[in-house]
Amino acid sequence: MRDSSSDRWAGYERGSRWGSVLLLPVWAAAAVVVFVPFAFDTSPWDAVILRVPGNQGNWWHALAGAPFFLAFPMVWLRVRALAVERPLSALVRRVLLGIAMLSIAGTMAVETPFLLHLAGTSEWQRFVVLGFGFGIIVCSVAVLILRRRRIPAFSACVAGIETAYLANASLCLVVYSEATGSMWSRLGWFVSVVLVWPMGLELISILARSAGTSARVAGADSIVSRS
Repeated sequence: MRDSSSDRWAGYERGSRWGSVLLLPVWAAAAVVVFVPFAFDTSPWDAVILRVPGNQGNWWHALAGAPFFLAFPMVWLRVRALAVERPLSALVRRVLLGIAMLSIAGTMAVETPFLLHLAGTSEWQRFVVLGFGFGIIVCSVAVLILRRRRIPAFSACVAGIETAYLANASLCLVVYSEATGSMWSRLGWFVSVVLVWPMGLELISILARSAGTSARVAGADSIVSRS
């Protein structure tokens, strides 16, 4: 008798190829954003190397800029899904999820000043930063842990990276929403506002499918046990 779980995983992996076709251009654009001015004529790359106007660069800027580099492993994941049919190895999964967890830890450190009222932002900015940042992290990580046996490796890696990326991107988009300067000096901000929507929709889709899969598997298990 054929294992239904194998069919389920195979279906997910076929879906990942279509998702890669649609999302590869999005993440390729996100990779370009790394080197494009995001605010005050400063790119995420500039922030990581502390090349900030007025020599004000510090650990906060470095940690806020680093998660934008998650676009590169995601582009690799997308290209691999289109070119290679083999599943991800355990080592690759651990590396990708480990990178995502380190990024999440960095984003939580970046959000600490907002939590302690030390960021110097308005109350609405503080509320949105904490709500989106911690909200995305808590909800996604909770589902990924609880449903870890029901989510295929590729989808788990995509969800982990998207969680880390979106938590940080939402923070940066809010913090720098009122930045001054020409459009070129904050082109990365405008591009990111567009990119986060398809990313967020895919993340929601993965988490929702995992919950639906768990419900169907539980129902099938109960039927088998009764029979």
